[in-house]
Amino acid sequence: MTSPKTERTGLGSVRSTAFVTRPITSVTTPRLHHNQGKMEIKLLNVILMGFAFMFIFTAFQTCSEIEQRVLKSAEQEAKMHNTTFTASGYNSLAIIYSVFAASNWLGPSVVSVIGPKYSMLAGAIPYCLFIASLIQPLAATLYIASALVGVGAGILWTAQGNFLTINSDPDTIARNSGIFWALLQFSLLFGNLYVFLQLEGVSIISDEYRYIIYSVLTVVCVIGTLGLLTLRKPKVSVNNACYPLQTTVDQCDSYLKVHDNLHIINSKNASEEGPWQAFMRSIHLLTTKEMLLLSAVFAYTGLELTFFSGVYPTCIGNARLIHDPDRYIGLAGIFLGIGEIIGGAFFGIFGKKILRHGRDPVILVGFISHAAAFFLIFMNIPSIAPISASETHGYLIEPSATLAVACSFLLGLGDSSFNTQIYSILGFMYTEDSAPAFALFKFVQSLFAAIAFFYSGHVMLQWQLLVLVISLFFGTLCFFLVEWSTSKMARQGYISI
Repeated sequence: MTSPKTERTGLGSVRSTAFVTRPITSVTTPRLHHNQGKMEIKLLNVILMGFAFMFIFTAFQTCSEIEQRVLKSAEQEAKMHNTTFTASGYNSLAIIYSVFAASNWLGPSVVSVIGPKYSMLAGAIPYCLFIASLIQPLAATLYIASALVGVGAGILWTAQGNFLTINSDPDTIARNSGIFWALLQFSLLFGNLYVFLQLEGVSIISDEYRYIIYSVLTVVCVIGTLGLLTLRKPKVSVNNACYPLQTTVDQCDSYLKVHDNLHIINSKNASEEGPWQAFMRSIHLLTTKEMLLLSAVFAYTGLELTFFSGVYPTCIGNARLIHDPDRYIGLAGIFLGIGEIIGGAFFGIFGKKILRHGRDPVILVGFISHAAAFFLIFMNIPSIAPISASETHGYLIEPSATLAVACSFLLGLGDSSFNTQIYSILGFMYTEDSAPAFALFKFVQSLFAAIAFFYSGHVMLQWQLLVLVISLFFGTLCFFLVEWSTSKMARQGYISI
């Protein structure tokens, strides 16, 4: 075996140009020196983090879903008392996602200073403040709290991706992504069920209702935030990542640090770098071919996030040929959550088997689910529905509540397909640069979500669906290109030494 040669790359990292002459047959985590207790701690961390996020986002997503309706009711209540109140839920959400996009650049630096656990805790606190601000809403405090949530979200989600990665390995990243995603999406089920039952038959949300709802949601969010304190720091051992045929520490350390052709980015001293170095690594990653390609699917998830969380519920409520359409907003949200949970649970349970066939079949499931949902929504929902109430038909048929709810399920199933595989491929490709990698994912996603929130209330449904279909196609294609390239090099099995 020849001695390795190295060459200097960007940001002070070193790339090896020599390879073992015998290719490995697969990229799997070895079983030598496997410590079952450590693996149980890592899995427990993923589960605890999933439950904490479930509580936080049960509160936040429920709050966001009824925010516009609550603020409209507050405006009507103010008029009855000869006072004025002006605040918009859409403006609040646009502020959140705009600041979220910018604050993602801050996330890696914060994680590098205080670590992922306390970064998540710091990022979750603004969510509690935002929900509490709606107990007695004022326009100024609402918009300030919205901006704070945007900052907190950038830190929270960057730290979450980093914590998920360090508690996973190539064998478990798909499983852990699915477990976390399924637990997170229970928030859609519980939140929408609460709205469906609490607000049934209520046309105006009175001050009394608002006090009860947002006090309960604030407590739920605080419970989730405190739950992050239960996370434990995993112990990392090089033996857990050592290829069976290797014997020395240096050779063992090289496992998973695959050559650039495998696109796995290696920053050996990433954990020792300061906030400025973490920021510069984010800039560097954004310029790589793989991250630029993946940005297309990141952008699509932002557009479809805006659609299923804001536009489509509004469309159902404005389709007046559906009997009691406001009630079906909550029911559609429940089925959206069911789709998310089924997808996340399935990909979590069978994650290891799925990886044997690549991530592209799962992405194809997401593509088909969303393409079918967009077509059926186009046929079922009036084109003016994102803007105003309408008693007209869809493109060909009269609006159907059953079909509208079924489309919500397809949207949830497709969303879980894309997001679980994005988490999986980022955790695999960027094992030691996970914080900046996940920060870039959330940056692009939230940027396009904010853009979509700004235009969604002014553009007809068919044009919004056209944008979604085009971005769906190109996002899927770009993901396939990265996945196929990564899988090809993994099969060749060359690793650097």
